[in-house]
Amino acid sequence: MEFSNIQFLLSVLLFLSAVFVQNFAAVHSIGVNYGTLGNNLPPPAQVAQFLKDKTTIDRIKIFDVNPDILRAFAGTGIFVAVTVPNGEIPNLVNLRYARRWVVNNIKPFYPQTKINYILVGNEVLHWGPQNLIDNLVSAMRTLHKALIRSGIQGVNVTTAHSLGILESSQPPSLAKFRPGWDTGDLAPMLQFLQETKSPFMVNPYPYFGYSPEQANFALFKPNSGLRDKYTKQTYTNMFDLLIDAVHISMKKLGYGDVDIAVGETGWASAGETFEPKCTIPNAASYNGGLVKKYNEGTGTPLLPRRKFETYIFALFNENLKPGSLAEKNFGLFQPDFTPVYDIGIMRGTAGVPDQPVPDARPISSNAHSISSNASCYKATNTGQQKMVRAEG
Repeated sequence: MEFSNIQFLLSVLLFLSAVFVQNFAAVHSIGVNYGTLGNNLPPPAQVAQFLKDKTTIDRIKIFDVNPDILRAFAGTGIFVAVTVPNGEIPNLVNLRYARRWVVNNIKPFYPQTKINYILVGNEVLHWGPQNLIDNLVSAMRTLHKALIRSGIQGVNVTTAHSLGILESSQPPSLAKFRPGWDTGDLAPMLQFLQETKSPFMVNPYPYFGYSPEQANFALFKPNSGLRDKYTKQTYTNMFDLLIDAVHISMKKLGYGDVDIAVGETGWASAGETFEPKCTIPNAASYNGGLVKKYNEGTGTPLLPRRKFETYIFALFNENLKPGSLAEKNFGLFQPDFTPVYDIGIMRGTAGVPDQPVPDARPISSNAHSISSNASCYKATNTGQQKMVRAEG
């Protein structure tokens, strides 16, 4: 073979290798929620360039359809999940309205901007009111139909749920959705997600179920673990336990084959004097442990070797967020792009080191359940902060 031909083949192989490496890296990247409640945040174009050039983050989730953000992320290769405001849900039941919404909010940007999900509202079942809940699945189906009729087939429709949808979560084997929501709302929704191959998106927050006695279990630190006596599975962190509780609840409705995605999870790095759990070491431990777990693809005890698409809350500390100091300090970065702490997402940085895991202890069916805690969010100051934060 002539030297020029060998040179050509080598060039092709190098190109293909680069493409493979790029795609492989994308598969192993984690997402982040990009909120904008701050008066000192950088413009979207700078944010897009920073994420593309300086971090391994390859997907963002926003709480609206902000055109400036959608334009800024065009051509970056970063996936963007957008959110329909909760108040729009009843309107989207009408196909003509849904098609107009797609024409105005998706078509001008897609596919140059890699919009991968449209979330129809956020934590709708948790916050209500009832007319939004009653129209949610119909709105999701109609919006999906509007996308298809507009020639857009690469965008999935879903919605995100708080873990208030669970009646209980501990032990995972006994978990189930709350009566009323289970067959009335979640079963038809899961059927739609199964039909369209879209994920069931949940917002698991060990942060909200934190107790000093289970600090290490919540923070991905070494601990004795918890054993589910019914499945004989051992849990070494709260995140796995919550994901398996969701999976079991889905399975009990006959939809255990629907993928699970994590729409939000995170930890505040600073807080008021009455929020001692909100520290940089705790936030770094939780989010760093989450990134390490995601990159390794270990899955959960019931769903081993599984990667759950995950969006950390949040990209920036946001100084205009209502609520306590903690609400303003969920960010991975300061507004000047300085990392608040290192969790191994900057290009060229090392990951989080391994930690030993002691022996497990059994999970009691009377153990503290984060889903029970979640049901109290509305009635507490923390709950009001959660609602504001979750809606962007």
